[in-house]
Amino acid sequence: MTMKKSHGIGVGVFQVMPDLATGDPAVVAKRAEELGFASYWVPEHAAIPQGSADVYPGSLNGEPPPDYLYKMPDPLIALSRAAAVTRTIKLGTGVALVPERHPILAAKEIATLDHYSGGRFLYGIGAGWNEAECTVMGGDFPHRWSQVKEYIEVMKKLWSGEYVEHAGKYSQFGPIICQPRPAARPHPPVLLGSIGSPKVYRRVAQWGDGWLPFVVDPKELTAGKAEIAKHARAAGRDPATLDITALAPAGMFRQSADVKTLAAAGADNVLIWLQGDNEADVLAELDALAADLF
Repeated sequence: MTMKKSHGIGVGVFQVMPDLATGDPAVVAKRAEELGFASYWVPEHAAIPQGSADVYPGSLNGEPPPDYLYKMPDPLIALSRAAAVTRTIKLGTGVALVPERHPILAAKEIATLDHYSGGRFLYGIGAGWNEAECTVMGGDFPHRWSQVKEYIEVMKKLWSGEYVEHAGKYSQFGPIICQPRPAARPHPPVLLGSIGSPKVYRRVAQWGDGWLPFVVDPKELTAGKAEIAKHARAAGRDPATLDITALAPAGMFRQSADVKTLAAAGADNVLIWLQGDNEADVLAELDALAADLF
């Protein structure tokens, strides 16, 4: 199995709750780094309007929506906590909901995190599936991916560290400067998340740095990578420069053989979903995974 050196096998704490006893990012990320995991990821949901998560696309076999959807801490603050006690592990959002955060503020927060962490931030992004949440946070749900594209354009401009301006549908401003610059140049990798939508392929190929799919069937990963490569070549981009990180659902793709299967299907990197209900369980889970994977 050959993995790109970008971030290899990572772990994500998606069942995060704001009580430190259930998995302090500083403790979990530090242990993950010590064990050899190459990246640590956290999700984002700022607020869930009542009843809006009754149909959750991440649930398998008709399961009810999980309560962790409304118990997630802010991802950038959680990753800042992890960054302070680690030195090499990459720090990712899996995924950040771009329409729900003002792009100038997001650019400042991300640049600051990347600056202090020495260029370790991975910007996994999405547009969101929850219309009520997106709307209450200021997003244009029917056109959310257009909003995402423009917001990312705004952030990339600001990450130059120069005076820039923007005149778009969702953001307009005269010359402003936003520093510090991210340590990663020209900017942190922007990885587009997806759960089944084929529209992501063209987006990744045209303006993304990689694809972060929720993978149930490895064949879908292979087909998606081929589509991205086709669109990338049409856009004059080298498909080999685009990162493919497979996000494993809860309970899936946790063993060495599974990771090899995903690598064979086209994954450059694999993100494993940690399932422990408290910090002690998560740390024990990390130890068990590392013993098999490394």
